[in-house]
Amino acid sequence: MDFARWNGGFAYGSVKPIIHRELGHSASGGLSKRVRHFIHRRFPRDSFVSGGNGSGNGNGSAPTGPNFEAERRAMVARQIRHRGIRSPRVIDAMETVPRHLFVPPEHTPAAYADSPLPIGEGQTISQPYMVAAMAEALSLEGPERLLEVGAGSGYQAAVLSRLAREVIAVETQPALADTSRERLARLGFANARVEQGDGSLGWPADAPYDAILVAAGAPAVPQPLVDQLAEGGRLVIPVGPADHQELVRVTKKEGKIIREALFACRFVPLIGSHGWPSPSAGSTET
Repeated sequence: MDFARWNGGFAYGSVKPIIHRELGHSASGGLSKRVRHFIHRRFPRDSFVSGGNGSGNGNGSAPTGPNFEAERRAMVARQIRHRGIRSPRVIDAMETVPRHLFVPPEHTPAAYADSPLPIGEGQTISQPYMVAAMAEALSLEGPERLLEVGAGSGYQAAVLSRLAREVIAVETQPALADTSRERLARLGFANARVEQGDGSLGWPADAPYDAILVAAGAPAVPQPLVDQLAEGGRLVIPVGPADHQELVRVTKKEGKIIREALFACRFVPLIGSHGWPSPSAGSTET
């Protein structure tokens, strides 16, 4: 989820095209006119009060006001089932994980909107459909050890923790890694943990993995991730030029690599040794 100018993607076929654009037009990461309209239409002024315990992003307790459980059910019905997600386990996970606790308080009213949202550090939380589609593509059955590249707010890791035995999420941004680690622990997602580092290198210490999900676009499939796949393991990753990719599933079977193109998408670039160079590689900062 690094350098989140784009996050998520669009799919062809039976799925309505979806494009995730940067929501903010300033360094502060403000919301787009479309999302502001959603908030004002769905939630009258003073219709919600943010809760919190002073830690993390202030989401220590659920905000009062909007019926977030109803919003979550509506999100799953309209954005997930309607667009073709069929896995009962994925649908259940999307219905269970409280997305509104993974966004900053000022964006909580739009937590279940059909859109990515800013989470700080210039990053976003992915659109719900893309979270579900990528999870479904991994064909998780429950006993898997899973690596996620790009922890962001921790939301995708939380969803995946409902589908796999163990989730290790790697995040390159130290501040996001610290915040998502604290949030996952506080909310009780005990089988998910966050490490800070170059996700394009994977996380060799806990390899091999039964499944790997990469929430950023790469110019090619990073070889370290392929090397860290277990026999029968699945890797789902956006691959292609910086301005458009294909969501690809790589399966390791009897020592051979099987590659499938799933649908067209556009994601934030994967920055790292086996991804794209930092935009400021030629300057003084990363």
